[in-house]
Amino acid sequence: MTKVRRAPDIWLLISILSLLVIGMVMVYSAGSVLGYHDYGDSFYFLKRQLLFAVLGLVAMFFAMNYDYRLLRKYAKLGLIVCFGLIIIVLIPGIGVVRGGARSWLGISSFGIQPSEFMKLGMILFLSYWLSREESDITRFTKGLLPPLGLIGLAFGIIMLQPDLGTGTVMLGASLLIVFTAGARIKHLAALALAGAAGFVGLILAAPYRLQRITAFLDPWSDPLGAGYQIIQSLYAIGPGGLAGLGLGMSRQKYSYVPEPQTDFIFSILAEELGFIGGVLVLLLFLILVWRGMRVAMTIGDTFGSLLAVGIVGMVAVQVVINIGVVIGLMPVTGITLPLISYGGSSLTLMLTALGILLNLSRYAR
Repeated sequence: MTKVRRAPDIWLLISILSLLVIGMVMVYSAGSVLGYHDYGDSFYFLKRQLLFAVLGLVAMFFAMNYDYRLLRKYAKLGLIVCFGLIIIVLIPGIGVVRGGARSWLGISSFGIQPSEFMKLGMILFLSYWLSREESDITRFTKGLLPPLGLIGLAFGIIMLQPDLGTGTVMLGASLLIVFTAGARIKHLAALALAGAAGFVGLILAAPYRLQRITAFLDPWSDPLGAGYQIIQSLYAIGPGGLAGLGLGMSRQKYSYVPEPQTDFIFSILAEELGFIGGVLVLLLFLILVWRGMRVAMTIGDTFGSLLAVGIVGMVAVQVVINIGVVIGLMPVTGITLPLISYGGSSLTLMLTALGILLNLSRYAR
């Protein structure tokens, strides 16, 4: 592998910063009404998002300016710390309950979500583990089963919070790394069937998840309950038309769409900026994914390639699920839109991960 370090991929950097700026504008627009109503400050959510954006950009700068191969040394320690955090958060009195899930650590309104950091911790460890010469992913018992067991353990602990959305993103990105590392299709197909049965069991085990499924299939069967979010989201997107109602002119952010600055921020964006604005955001994400996969294919180093695949997979899975939920193609799962939605832990983690991806692009051919 070449040891020449070049400038980071400019298209990748432009797409990241563009999405971040759009996110800042939309967090203010979507959250201004709720911020004024609940906290007496229209800029409440923007100020906090700016704080975490600065922290995230600092982390991104450091992450893109060292030899990424040094990360191999910290892969095990990072995963152990992440496991410790997602276990600690389950302890009553330590973990903070928000939105029905005990998934936060913090004081007052400031906190971190350990499951967010587990996504990157798992990606880093799997990239290290599966890039070793002695790793043979084609063998089921000694090659494939150990990493899958680790992924399953992390997913199970996250589900105890419960946080199906974050767990699903981690699972999707991790399995993409396993597939890229060379796992056999027949092994993955058999596990996919078992996983599908497990998901059905998770859905049936919690009544609210089953309600979300039925609401997804027919939101009008419970318009004031489980189907409320989807219906209000579609009410926001529909009037947006081609060019939107205009920035700041959303009607649904007036306490119709719940928490419009987080999970359903794309519906407010589509209402205000229309089809054109929505397509622009999707194109920026496509550029990010395209350039990221280009890095994975040209870096010439197994560890770096798997790491790039995992980071791009994390972004792509999260975007697909979030927008799928917003437009009514998927059940509500509670996943933010990367770089766009309000959220300190998710934004800081995402910028750090993308900093690593920019670092990898400096060594790609």
